Amino acid sequence: APLRYAAPVDDLIAAFKYHGRLANGRLLAELLTDAIHRAGDPLPGLLLPVPMHSSTLRERGFNQAAELARLVAARVEAPWSAAHLRRVRNGSHQRGLGRADRLRNLRGAFAARGRLPRHVALIDDVLTTGATAHEISRMLRSGGVDHIEVWAVARTPGD
Repeated sequence: APLRYAAPVDDLIAAFKYHGRLANGRLLAELLTDAIHRAGDPLPGLLLPVPMHSSTLRERGFNQAAELARLVAARVEAPWSAAHLRRVRNGSHQRGLGRADRLRNLRGAFAARGRLPRHVALIDDVLTTGATAHEISRMLRSGGVDHIEVWAVARTPGD
């Protein structure tokens, strides 16, 4: 995560995520892509956006993680797919929950489908406690994925 989730980044992400300001998403994807290029690590076989539950997707109109994955994938010339991961259970909102409560809230919330490469990257907008990435990674490892990277635009301060 190249950025801290603090002003003005938090406002950029909120406008993208909750108000559909896609231009903000393009800027955020560009910043994430720059960090990926600077790292110089081998690219994963597939970029996987953190899925959102179908009811949340209907409410919001788009998945910001999928939009970021699409934009980053084009810039780093790597494949991406929003079809391999799905959120099968919509727990309560994570906002305001500590790590232990977030982990409990997310247990069994995600499922994978289809064949996945051994090296993937999860894409999300903000990494807070890492509970979502942890739960998805746990599920992916049980399905045979060996190397999981987490690529987020921003990380909350203090983490």
